[in-house]
Amino acid sequence: MQGRIHSLESFGTVDGPGVRFVVFVQGCPMRCAYCHNPDTWEMNAGTLMEPSEIIEQYERNAGFYKGGGITVTGGEPLMQPDFLIELFTLAKQKNIHTCIDSSGIAFNPDNAPLLEKLDHLMTLTDLVMLDIKHIDPEKHKELTAQPNTNILKFAAYLNEKHVDMWIRHVVIPGITDDDTYLFELGYFIGQFTNLRALDVLPYHTMGAAKYEKLGMEYKLKDVPAMDKDKLLDKKQVILDGIKKRRTQSS
Repeated sequence: MQGRIHSLESFGTVDGPGVRFVVFVQGCPMRCAYCHNPDTWEMNAGTLMEPSEIIEQYERNAGFYKGGGITVTGGEPLMQPDFLIELFTLAKQKNIHTCIDSSGIAFNPDNAPLLEKLDHLMTLTDLVMLDIKHIDPEKHKELTAQPNTNILKFAAYLNEKHVDMWIRHVVIPGITDDDTYLFELGYFIGQFTNLRALDVLPYHTMGAAKYEKLGMEYKLKDVPAMDKDKLLDKKQVILDGIKKRRTQSS
């Protein structure tokens, strides 16, 4: 089962625990206003690769990945579940830690064939890094052109399957930095026993140059980069939401 691959990165340090071999897959239905890889959106582009080719490339530098492993990101990895199943099957045969970096947009609990594949995939997956763009449904649509209903259901699904979950959230001035929504995000994720980490990331403007090069409009061109000095305060709001949820549940 070949996968559509955008690119590979040999030494990823922000894509899960340890040093990672990072696979960027091609294709994503999300249209995040701040996406810095819009060249991964097209579903039928990229390079076709066999899972065995990726494992072979991983093994060339296997010594560097102790404490790390393979992370599949995108694009949206869950758009290619058959490829992921084969890749992670090979990885687990070699005791390689497996991680999926996902927006969750491909999850659909009403699609029985897909759910069967995901059930299998989750048995091969050590960690899912779930990027929740916005907790508010309407704000999420404005930011990504997609609803967040199934994304939030995917978080609950991961909890049911006992798959470790890291939550990622990008703080964008004037868009996702509202304390009300940040607290609500924390309150939502605070219910999950599989939550292992929270990455609160500052919005940056480095993607603007790529849009210009591709001849695309960058929708957030007038939005400044997030002040990193304020980031800890914003993370604390989310943590307060988590704490409240867990206090109520105890």
